[in-house]
Amino acid sequence: MAGIVQLLGVGGQSFAEQVLGWCRPTIRKGLKELVSGVDIVDRFKDRGRKPVEASLPLLRDHIRLIVEPLGQTDPTFRSTRTYIPLTASSVRQRLITDFNYHSKELPTVRTISSKLRALNFRPQKVAKCRPLKKIPETDAIFKRLHQINKEAILENGVLRISIDSKATVNVGLFSRGGKSRQINKAYDHDFKPDEKLTPFGLLLPETGESFLWFSNNKVTADFMADRLEDIWLKLSAKYTIHTLVINADNGPECSGIRKQWLKRLVAFSHEKKIDIQMAYYPPYHSKYNPVERLWGVLENHWRGELLETVQKTLGLARSMTFKSIKPSVKLVRKIYKSGVTLTKQEMEKIEENISREDGLEKWFFSIKA
Repeated sequence: MAGIVQLLGVGGQSFAEQVLGWCRPTIRKGLKELVSGVDIVDRFKDRGRKPVEASLPLLRDHIRLIVEPLGQTDPTFRSTRTYIPLTASSVRQRLITDFNYHSKELPTVRTISSKLRALNFRPQKVAKCRPLKKIPETDAIFKRLHQINKEAILENGVLRISIDSKATVNVGLFSRGGKSRQINKAYDHDFKPDEKLTPFGLLLPETGESFLWFSNNKVTADFMADRLEDIWLKLSAKYTIHTLVINADNGPECSGIRKQWLKRLVAFSHEKKIDIQMAYYPPYHSKYNPVERLWGVLENHWRGELLETVQKTLGLARSMTFKSIKPSVKLVRKIYKSGVTLTKQEMEKIEENISREDGLEKWFFSIKA
């Protein structure tokens, strides 16, 4: 373009702009390249107003550290949003007090609100998300839980996982309360399902990696321990781990007093030569457990679909994404015996390997390798 304009002589730029429809700034750029012999590289990324992360690169991470421990899912799984009982203004104030930001260097409350929405957090309270009950130890449990999880994020060699099992899914032509664009005939009562599947999930909250297992039998303590064994080779190959932090909701099969669960954890710790820190959520507050957000995504993903076969159920689970990552999904048909327990003498030997925290013995304990 610059060469042609030069051939046109005086008024060539004006002629090229009016007759040929060329952009005059582009012509001038070409003339400079023609004279210097060096191509001018466009720097579009340096144009315009830079995001706040350019001057505060850790801002998003610090916001996540503040709000994620308080995030709760919708118990009905009607939405995949994460609700937090904090306003954007209070988050801004926490950034100042917790991470020593200066008020003048932080963005406005409106910008903080935009960052929260970008992270899929909604700063509002939801009436249906309020817990039904609250035990006296709830506040102390949450305080210690947040401390352990924060240390797990910041310390190298510590891997945090979240585990939980979901309500049993009936396989068959049953309505699941969703809407579909296709004409599907479904039963409105779950009479005699073809099969029942109980999902068990394991989530890495920091990376979004998830693992799902579907069992047509009971999800027992041995079932959960075997699933840890299944994925340990993959996790240990990818991460350097000396401590495993496990978040759970203190259910009957994985509670802090379930004997078989404690036995398997001690054996796992000694065999793999890693420390284990159990950190449970208080009763009636399981919606704060990060893996619950995985269940919310799954429920919204297959809502409106008929789970008429086991293959389709597993296929839908494999096609979902959580934080843009597809889960690993497997079917487990092994039958586990329920009600497995230990004698008093056996349990005393197991407890010798367990260190419990005073006052919160049921919710926090550690196992040394």
